Amino acid sequence: MSDTSAAGRHADADTEYEARTVRPYAVTGGRVRAAGNDLPLEALVEMLPAAAEARGLPPEKRAILQHAGHTFVSVAELSALLRLPIGVVRVLVTDLSDDGYLRIHSSTPVSVHTGQSPALSLSVLESVLNGIAAL
Repeated sequence: MSDTSAAGRHADADTEYEARTVRPYAVTGGRVRAAGNDLPLEALVEMLPAAAEARGLPPEKRAILQHAGHTFVSVAELSALLRLPIGVVRVLVTDLSDDGYLRIHSSTPVSVHTGQSPALSLSVLESVLNGIAAL
């Protein structure tokens, strides 16, 4: 009888391992990176008022909004609280930001659409130099 129960526990462990392995892939729809740059681990997220009316979100996104609704929370903290890989949390946070449910606060420029920070674009730098020269 102990062999049967040991085999049952082993099967349960295999099923749990498969669920943990496949789940992050399913949560992000197969994406392993956000649309633009990766968010820094220390980037803080804040829930915006529009998130209060969000409907039809998966449990992981609802959990992010719940944690961000109480206080500023970092991407790394969200990863630990949700027990999800940091890459998955970065994708989900970027999605929620794109949907207007979260605001991302970071000490480094973050651009999720172009892959290049507007502050580093040549035209902006030229404009700043021209403005300084005009003084």
